[in-house]
Amino acid sequence: MTLEAIAGHRTIVAEGADGVGKSTLAHHLVTRYGFTAVHSPRTPDHQDLINRYRDLLARPGRLVLDRSFLSELVYGPLYRGHSRLTWSQALDLAQLVTARDGVFLHLTAPATTVHQRLKARDGQAPALQQITALADAYQRAFGTLSRHVPVLTYDTASNTNRHPG
Repeated sequence: MTLEAIAGHRTIVAEGADGVGKSTLAHHLVTRYGFTAVHSPRTPDHQDLINRYRDLLARPGRLVLDRSFLSELVYGPLYRGHSRLTWSQALDLAQLVTARDGVFLHLTAPATTVHQRLKARDGQAPALQQITALADAYQRAFGTLSRHVPVLTYDTASNTNRHPG
């Protein structure tokens, strides 16, 4: 599947570890295909995470989420010891994505590539083991998610993709 085929969806949720290429992909979808991009940094604890994403998904038009609620299921347990979302809540939000003719894109790249990108972008990067732990957590999360909603995997290092097995 090409970027053009991905852009055939009305809603795209780009997910993966920091430095994997979510913002770059979102930029291409905005400039080439007229999507509106919403970058979603960590939602502060005092904000209602579920309603935030329901409101985002209620917006009209073509939408690409540069990170989403799925990150909470990955980063929350790894960095804070728990997620502020249950899988049931995440799957309810995922159904809203698919109701908007949506697809989840699991962006991947080798840990060494991610490390190099983060060093170039930020001047620093987590240890390779930490990047690998994030990649593994995303793999598990997308494995669960793919049993319920459409998920594509896109390797940003080689620009190849596949349907998860």
